[in-house]
Order: sequence, then structure tokens, then C-alpha cells
Amino acid sequence: MVQALGQQRSLLRRTLRDLTDEQARLRPSASELCLGGLIKHVGLTEQQWTGFIMHGPSAMGGGFDDAARTRWMHAFDMGPDETIEQIFADYDAVARETDNVVMTADLDATHLLPPAPWFRPGTSWTVRFVVLHILTELAQHSGHADIIRESIDGAKSMG
Repeated sequence: MVQALGQQRSLLRRTLRDLTDEQARLRPSASELCLGGLIKHVGLTEQQWTGFIMHGPSAMGGGFDDAARTRWMHAFDMGPDETIEQIFADYDAVARETDNVVMTADLDATHLLPPAPWFRPGTSWTVRFVVLHILTELAQHSGHADIIRESIDGAKSMG
């Protein structure tokens, strides 16, 4: 599983190769997404799910008030003082923690999912399923990143 996570992270990371910080902030499509913000979002999401593996639903933060939504949406931004290097350093730290947790966790352990409109009440996930979910998130956002990168300069992560 750690190898699969590493492979997906590498593909996502490759999408930003040879870009400037300014290019990583661009929103060249109809979407509000930028490449730097996608990396931040993936890191935050992975960190939350790793916390869930270790501590259960309380680690997910909970709450869907306006302040929580604003913080969540800000995670998709790349601020004027943020750099690709710094965003990747933060994400690399999250990835190391996730890998350590995945290598030591009982993959069959389960936690009840936190209350959320997109989870059926009373549903539990195993650690294994959480890791698969993280992989799915990485793959989905790698696709978003490819579209954004191709819109910037025609480059592709696999091309």
C-alpha cells in the first residue's frame, strides 16, 4: 500500500515539474483550482485521514459551519507568499507520517465515520479502506492537476 501511495504522489508531484510559483497559482480553466492549492488540499486531506486511522472520527475536525467551510476552501489556494518548495515540504512531511502509520497499523481495524452529509450514519471503515480512499483522492486530484497543467503550457504528468 505504501508503494501505491508513493506512486500516486510521484505522479501528482510530477505535474508541477519546471513550473514557477506564479504558474502554480494560475487558474487557467473554468475551475477555481490551481496546482499549488491542489497539493495543499491533498496534503490536508491525507493528514485528516491519517489522523482518523490513529484516533477515529474525532480527528476529522467535524463541523460544517461557515468558518469551517471557509478554512476548507482556503486549503485550495496558494497564497502569494507560498512556494512550491514549501508546499511540497509540508506535503512530504504528511506523506512520511501516513506511510509510517500505514506500515504499523492494523489494516483490519475499524472506526465509525464522523457525521457528514456524504457518509451514511453508522458506517464504519477499515484502515485498509481508508488507505484506498486516500489513493482514490490522490488519483482524482492528479487528473485535475493534469488538466490544469495542460492548460498552462501543454505539459502532462505522463507525457
